[in-house]
Amino acid sequence: MPATDISTGLDDISFLGRLSEALSTTIEDQTRPLFDEAGIVVPVRSCSLLTALGDAGEASAAELARALGQSHQLVIQKFPALLRLGLVTQHADPADARRKNFRLTDAGRDQLVRIAAYSDRITRVYRTLFEEVGDVHGAIVKTLDALADKPLSERVKG
Repeated sequence: MPATDISTGLDDISFLGRLSEALSTTIEDQTRPLFDEAGIVVPVRSCSLLTALGDAGEASAAELARALGQSHQLVIQKFPALLRLGLVTQHADPADARRKNFRLTDAGRDQLVRIAAYSDRITRVYRTLFEEVGDVHGAIVKTLDALADKPLSERVKG
């Protein structure tokens, strides 16, 4: 059943956050089989984290959270699966034993190569989808920028 056929009224514009989450969940659910086909074992919602770590070479969770614009807690929650899959290693920072640094393993670097190839392919798929429904990516980026410039709390005042 398409999301717009929801009869409970939850597709109302005032539930934009819920609809955005439904889109994210749908994309995640539909991506997993494509990842399996491409030999990608990384959890779908951890690809940007793995990519940021690959770009950094080595980084703490706090550094990665800043780079991704995500909470430290969310980033920390993703690492157990990446460690279990053997995609990253964790070690104490020599300058601060309380701080843990992460780096990719050879398997993690292999996954990044697979993700890059997948990204090229899915970009073409999304462009075709956007020809059908409009530029969703552009609309999301524009909306996030507008909310960063002027939050809902200011907009509700007038």
